[in-house]
Amino acid sequence: MAVMSDNIRGALLMVGGMCAFTVNDAFMKSLSGDIPLFQAVLLRGIFAIICLTIMCRVMDQLHFNLPRRDWGLIMLRTLGEVGGTYFFLTALFHMPIANVSAILQALPLAVSLAATLFLGEALGWRRFAAIAIGFVGVVLIIQPGGTDFSSYSIYALIAVACITLRDLAVRRMSVQVPVVFVALIAAIGVTALGAIGSLFITWQPMSATSAMQIGSATICLIFGYIFSVSAMRSGEISFVAPFRYTSLLVALILGMAVFDEWPNVLTVLGASIVVATGLFTLWRERRLRIRHNLSPDRIR
Repeated sequence: MAVMSDNIRGALLMVGGMCAFTVNDAFMKSLSGDIPLFQAVLLRGIFAIICLTIMCRVMDQLHFNLPRRDWGLIMLRTLGEVGGTYFFLTALFHMPIANVSAILQALPLAVSLAATLFLGEALGWRRFAAIAIGFVGVVLIIQPGGTDFSSYSIYALIAVACITLRDLAVRRMSVQVPVVFVALIAAIGVTALGAIGSLFITWQPMSATSAMQIGSATICLIFGYIFSVSAMRSGEISFVAPFRYTSLLVALILGMAVFDEWPNVLTVLGASIVVATGLFTLWRERRLRIRHNLSPDRIR
């Protein structure tokens, strides 16, 4: 039986994480007309903390006696998570979900380049070319200067920077740091953001439908946390990061099916380009694995 490579495992985890995060985004966006942002973040966070704490206890992952270096990286990652959550959800509450998700597709390029600059990871020209071409597709979706580009697009770009910081911090953590524990600390940080922000807003009563939407968003968020942390600790960042493009496809589908937001021709063209680059990267990894398994050293 063939053994799955770290890169393929990381790619599959990234796909799962992006699907979970995007469905969570759709549930949160559906609340934008009924519940203020910080109220929704706080309630979702409370549910997430309860669930993640139970998971940590069951899986014996409540490990507080970690090295100081890992605690520093956990705090750095949490800071990136908090910033990314605020700027992303603010943009999401004021823009179509597909547009916000499209801007976030600049993240693979940002993460891959940052990993090359700060972590010393190798980035071959083929992968770099695929990521660069994917970024061209993202530009087509964003359409700078177009009617869909607003001040909230800047919020989404700032979220890209915050999430880049978050993912690089995960990359530097030791393998002894439990994945679910990292997700729990992130949830606590984001919930604290919601608690502070909720002090300055007028709370709104919640219907049964809103409660179900927050509960569903919480479940998706938990899976997104766990899958994304695991993905960034598997394989090479330059290979795994492009599979964030999955969120764009899911956002386009949800935008049309749930929010009646229809993409224009350039958006569809850009989405096709980023999907093609992701598929090329997966094909390239498969070719490298076959070549490695058939090399003379492996045969001997």
